[in-house]
Amino acid sequence: MNKRTSLVAVPLAAALALGATGCSGGNSAGGEGRGANPALLNHGAVVGGAPKRGGTLTVLSNEDFTHLDPARNWVMNDMDFGTRLLYRTLVTYQAAPGAKGGTLVPDLATDLGTSSNGAKTWTFHLKKGVRYEDGTPVTAQDIKYNVERSFSPDLPGGSDYAARYLADADGYKGPAEGKHLDSVRTPDDHTLVFELRRPFAEFPNATVMPTFAPVPEKRDTGPRYDNRPFSSGPYEVKSYERAKRLVLVRNPYWDPKTDVVRKAYPDRLVVTIGLKPNQIDDRMIADQGADSSAVPWYALRPESAAKVLSNAEARRRLLAESMNCTDMVQMDTGRAPFDNVKVRQAVQYALDKDAILTASGGPAFNDPSTAYMPAALFGGRQPDTLRIPATGDPAEARRLLKEAGEPDGFATEITVSSGDKGRAEAIQESLAKAGIKVTINTVDPSAFYATIGDTKNRTDLVYTGWCPDYASGSTFLPFVFDGRYIKEKGNTGNHSLFRDEPTMRRMDEIAAMTDARRADEAWQRLDGEILKQAPAVPVLVRRWPLVLGGNIAGAYGHTSYGGQLDYASVGLKDPSKSQS
Repeated sequence: MNKRTSLVAVPLAAALALGATGCSGGNSAGGEGRGANPALLNHGAVVGGAPKRGGTLTVLSNEDFTHLDPARNWVMNDMDFGTRLLYRTLVTYQAAPGAKGGTLVPDLATDLGTSSNGAKTWTFHLKKGVRYEDGTPVTAQDIKYNVERSFSPDLPGGSDYAARYLADADGYKGPAEGKHLDSVRTPDDHTLVFELRRPFAEFPNATVMPTFAPVPEKRDTGPRYDNRPFSSGPYEVKSYERAKRLVLVRNPYWDPKTDVVRKAYPDRLVVTIGLKPNQIDDRMIADQGADSSAVPWYALRPESAAKVLSNAEARRRLLAESMNCTDMVQMDTGRAPFDNVKVRQAVQYALDKDAILTASGGPAFNDPSTAYMPAALFGGRQPDTLRIPATGDPAEARRLLKEAGEPDGFATEITVSSGDKGRAEAIQESLAKAGIKVTINTVDPSAFYATIGDTKNRTDLVYTGWCPDYASGSTFLPFVFDGRYIKEKGNTGNHSLFRDEPTMRRMDEIAAMTDARRADEAWQRLDGEILKQAPAVPVLVRRWPLVLGGNIAGAYGHTSYGGQLDYASVGLKDPSKSQS
């Protein structure tokens, strides 16, 4: 899934000192080394004890949602919020901290699906008694319709799984003109049959995506559906003022007997949007009044780290699970000078990852990355095949530029989310040492992915990242480096616009392997092979630090949502203390 990158980033000596003393010596890049890291006091734990039913949970946010329409929702935070509160999917993740959070469980479906025809046909049966906010039943046809909507050109940004795997889907443009996919069949109201173009043993994992949530055709409002998705989950939208406020109230027709995951403790959720990030951090640390019943939407800013890590009371309310995602500098490999592998390798050597890590809050909240896939997809430890110093090697970068015919360097531009300006400045400074002059373009987080997804009008460099949707290389490398799914607009994942025929052939070969261990090893080897071609430079793997209000209970960072708070389980210790 896409990863939002909008933390404000500046160096902070105090935070670095705390982080440096806290990291265990054996902590691997992108790994889960715990040691004495003060940020990991609540690692894998539930904070606040058991919640009580009732009250208002407040979410403090500096930015609006990118998308809440399930056909378009493929950004980690938004996916967590949408699928845990507003709509249900065929399959979902267990509501639990730690490794258990990666366990698949049935949601709308009665089980995890049944395969036939050599894993090219998958059948799901729906639970009975699941209803929308108006009391009408959820049907198989509604899920089929949302899958079809995900192909619509006017609804960009969503998961690519349907387009990649459904048979006879090439050229399909959605149901707007009454055209439907024959590869998704609904024999009755409670049965869905998916016909795939090739065997895909991991297909149930893909059905956790919002693409596989229901949308009734009569409720579809096209792009405006983003503002008012129709609820099949425990809450419905009462009001939504974009960039200001979202209020959720209970869906009276949600039946917990049909839902083993969502607990729906609060009576209401209020998302207050448009606050300044420093205000949110300070309010959460102070934990005063109504803020004790609040949670932050986005992660703690790096410059606020010292305030938390040196404050024992605030640290007790801190979650900081690994995002399990890799930040990258991606280069447009189809445009000069980045169509030259020597130039791209020069960027690899020029980048000072230590400086970028410093700008990200230090080692308490980050690990440097030496491979594309995160450590979880390498058995817990990333390899370091290139062995480039963490501080970079400007001399080697200049040598490579000379070989590429760019002895005097060149000028280029990078686009970053506005909160990533500090990271961009660290990139700018390190590339300058090799003679590469970088101009920084910042974009508001809510428009960032639309901006870099416009392949004809974007900059040569972008700073973004990728998270595996589940524990398989098939959800990482093909989405970031398969050139067959690049779009002119709404492009996701492959922001290096990398098109390499041998790499794509190898991806297909690995995807067809039935031995999971053999496939895992093949993905790991392919990661290193792509790294040599340098379409992107892996930079770091972040943690997701969240300081919670003192009245919050049932809180943990969910491993399958990049360490974000699991909204399926969170609630309040004392609902009477919350804002009405």
